[in-house]
Amino acid sequence: MTLDSVLRSLMFFGVVLVELAVLFVVVSTLVSLGRQYVPEQRIRKALTKRWGLGNVLGAALGSLTPFCSFSTIPVLVGLLRSGVPFGAAVSFLFASPLANPVVLGLFLVLFGWWVTVVYASLALASAMLVGVVWERSGLERYLKPAVAPAGECVSSGAVGEEVAADGFRLRLRLAFSSGWEQFRSALPYLFAGVAAGAVIYGFVPSEWVVTVAGPDNPFAIPVAAAIGAPLYIWPETMLPMGAALLEKGMGIGALMALVVGGAGASIPEVTVLGTVFKARLLLVYVATILAVAVLIGYAFALLF
Repeated sequence: MTLDSVLRSLMFFGVVLVELAVLFVVVSTLVSLGRQYVPEQRIRKALTKRWGLGNVLGAALGSLTPFCSFSTIPVLVGLLRSGVPFGAAVSFLFASPLANPVVLGLFLVLFGWWVTVVYASLALASAMLVGVVWERSGLERYLKPAVAPAGECVSSGAVGEEVAADGFRLRLRLAFSSGWEQFRSALPYLFAGVAAGAVIYGFVPSEWVVTVAGPDNPFAIPVAAAIGAPLYIWPETMLPMGAALLEKGMGIGALMALVVGGAGASIPEVTVLGTVFKARLLLVYVATILAVAVLIGYAFALLF
């Protein structure tokens, strides 16, 4: 351990933590504010569109809702019970944890515009395609008539009706309060991720990272997807760690596979989905997430 390593770790920790904290509050506040102006009935009506448009809108809704896995699933059930087509609801289910505003904001700060645009495009296209394939395959018959528990995470629920007559200031105040509560709930994970990233950045040997997960290891991407799936590591934790690992030589394809697998198929999320999906559909879900993680990983390996 050298003084230079310690200073580099502390600098990484301070700069990244402040950047991500500000970003998290701003993005969550803006999304919460926007949701106050869009009635849920209008959203559900839009999602009933056929010919693939419902899948596009379902993925778009998922990309605009900073839900955690425990609150995404009750929303999924609500959409299905209100008559939203199965495929559109599935597109929402896949897009919400992979490409929501917080995740994309973290990508933007840590990896830049180009990586963010490519990741968002691949994640949303995958969500749309999965929704279409699942619906046309008749997988809806493997749903259970149950509602998953909401868990403890905070959602920026629609409150537009309550404040419609009170003006923009009250809406903004409520939106900021919601964004701040989401930030408080995510802060331990964000802190842990930045701290782990700082340690990796300052002390982990680059040679070791390159050997285990570098771009020249042909098995790094599928292994990363398989490792990420059982973990319950929030993107707020994983992405700061990933930024440090990239600096040390980790292949970007392996990192993307790890992020997608962890965000989409963690053990807690699969457990909650078991209250909604029958066993066969649950297996299909996990297999689909792993396939998407590997494909996105290899796409990044080719593009970057």
